[in-house]
Amino acid sequence: MNTKIGESRGDRIFTICNYIFLSLLVLSVLYPLIYVLSASLSSTKAVASGRVWLFPVEFSLLGYKTIFEYSKIWVGYGNSMFYMIVGTTVNVILTILAAYPLSRKDFYGRGIFMFLFVFTMMFNGGLIPNYLLVQDLGLLNSRWALIIPNALSVFNVIITMSFFKSTIPNELLESAQLDGCNDFKFLFKIVLPLSAPIIAVISLFYAVGHWNSYFGALIYLRDASLFPLQLILRDILVQNSVDPSMMGDATQLANKIGLQQLLKYSLIVVSSLPVLIAYPFVQRFFVKGVMIGSLKG
Repeated sequence: MNTKIGESRGDRIFTICNYIFLSLLVLSVLYPLIYVLSASLSSTKAVASGRVWLFPVEFSLLGYKTIFEYSKIWVGYGNSMFYMIVGTTVNVILTILAAYPLSRKDFYGRGIFMFLFVFTMMFNGGLIPNYLLVQDLGLLNSRWALIIPNALSVFNVIITMSFFKSTIPNELLESAQLDGCNDFKFLFKIVLPLSAPIIAVISLFYAVGHWNSYFGALIYLRDASLFPLQLILRDILVQNSVDPSMMGDATQLANKIGLQQLLKYSLIVVSSLPVLIAYPFVQRFFVKGVMIGSLKG
């Protein structure tokens, strides 16, 4: 027999208030995104005059056309893709190689290693010692200056270690050892195939970090051909410095101020595409990957 518990008046009011609050929260997040997209698809005159509120006004692809004709954007895009792909690969490999031994109870001295890892989270030498270290390693003005110093995140190591401890039972290791499986074969043949959720999650964390990073490039790089996309966006969006070659023939269609505003919105959309495309493929792993260990059974 099915019994249904009726909601009280207070429960209904609480539910309605929750819906209203969450709806307002969603609108506050969605509206800036919709506005930026609509502005990037509008004409320069509409953007400069502030006539864009929700939908595109005087539909135009001039902003995207101008961006794709600007060589520095493509150079920055290529550099950012390199830093993201190579950097994320290095990050994930080192994270797994650090987290798996620390998750093993039979790993001698893991408490000491864990202390050293956590110590780096609490204490940092600062900007100048980090710069001197990169300089002494000969990494200044090279691509590796943005990859090697940030090759490992202790926070992600702890998350991955917790996943291994909660997901890979000791009985599975003992059974594999009885069949003659060594540690490396157990890691690559058994542990990694079972760890797709956490690998996907930390890969996205690292990839987004590399894609959005610009401060390291600002400090360590001098060659403009090595600049990531975010550093080029900084010059355009923050400092309002647009190369005259970026204008091209577009100056005949609109004034410089209107085109600069249009380029800002178009650049925001273009620079966000890789993360927006990657996120849906990883989102389904988030609950299992990030929340692992929060519930004990």
